[in-house]
Amino acid sequence: MNMISHIDFAKASFKEFENIADLDMMDTARYFDEYIGYMKENEHLNFRFVTQGCGPTTIVSSPFLSKPAECISMVSNDYLNFSQHPKVKAAAIAGIEQYGTGAGASPLIGGHHAYHVALEQKLCKFFNRPEGSSLVFTTGYTANSSSLLSLLKQEDCAIVDMEVHASVYEGLLNTNVKRFPHNSMIHLERALAEASNKFRTRLVIIDGVYSQNGDIARMDEIHELTRKYGAYLMVDDAHGIGVVGENGRGAIELYNLLDKVDIIAGTLSKAFGHIGGFIISTPEIINYLRYQSRQQVFSSTSTPASFGLLKAIDLIDEEPHWRKQLADNVAYFKSGLLSLGADIGTSDSPIIPIKIGDPIRTAQVSRMLLQSGVYANCIVYPGVAKKDARIRTSLMATHTREHLDKVLNVLEDISKKVSLKKSR
Repeated sequence: MNMISHIDFAKASFKEFENIADLDMMDTARYFDEYIGYMKENEHLNFRFVTQGCGPTTIVSSPFLSKPAECISMVSNDYLNFSQHPKVKAAAIAGIEQYGTGAGASPLIGGHHAYHVALEQKLCKFFNRPEGSSLVFTTGYTANSSSLLSLLKQEDCAIVDMEVHASVYEGLLNTNVKRFPHNSMIHLERALAEASNKFRTRLVIIDGVYSQNGDIARMDEIHELTRKYGAYLMVDDAHGIGVVGENGRGAIELYNLLDKVDIIAGTLSKAFGHIGGFIISTPEIINYLRYQSRQQVFSSTSTPASFGLLKAIDLIDEEPHWRKQLADNVAYFKSGLLSLGADIGTSDSPIIPIKIGDPIRTAQVSRMLLQSGVYANCIVYPGVAKKDARIRTSLMATHTREHLDKVLNVLEDISKKVSLKKSR
């Protein structure tokens, strides 16, 4: 390899390897592999795998451990632990027994089965929308990316909160994009005013609950500004639906906007405990996406195990005590973290960051947690800005107080060796 570039591995992040001007793709991959080797040697690489299903504890294998070990899991987005609910598993098994293990084709050429129809109808009822208002995708990622690629073109403009999910940005590759600082109404209004007479469609895109900070969008103000300037509003509430709101309808329910948001995007892989995504909108938009979204046209769709989702959605209303238990856990754990002096930002959800800032120190804390029996993710760029590294914790309804106390005690011990304070 004719190496021209030189990157200081000690100060680097994944960002430096995204586009190295003087290296082709093979040389870039080889150079990146050297960096990964450096990260492994210095015990900074945040990669490990689990050997059992989602739950408040799991078995973790990692180079940082001499052998697989049981750890308290703080990494799962299976917030209500419905992936392990006996009724959900029984429904999934029944679906497989009736239909087999695969859909067999893309939706438009024979892969749209009765269970897909039932799931879309149930989602319409869940959000109190008319029949034909929902469309199911294979993943939440493609629900965003494929829909936006279909809806927004060169004549249009997306106005997005800077902290929306990566899947949104991928869906905006063929259109104009204006980004505004997170939850900043001043900058949002400025962007709306600038775009009002320049573009055919103006679509404001936000998250309901933000995936790294765990905070909630200022949706009432955002909706008001969107309408003031004649734009549309899309809310990706992947981390809110099923968890947040009086009836578990998500952050949008908190603001009483369920019938006013133009496009709701969601996932089936978090509170509902399976895999997949969906779009809720007008029947006309849904019909357009059904025939124009490339993921719908060219990719096979969800499997018969989706029968489990039909039960999981029902359980949001049938067993609300899971949401109450989760909320109690969130309040207890946040209080404990604050007593340790941790910077948890403005989290108002089961996603609670411990903001440290320095990526090397954050990786060190993550490793020490794992070696003490706590599995929590070290989040660095590109998940967050380069100087905003954090330990990201996700709580579940099935965590016990004993689990949470152990995590807090381990963090207290670590803080005596490595500062949990965010570097400024």
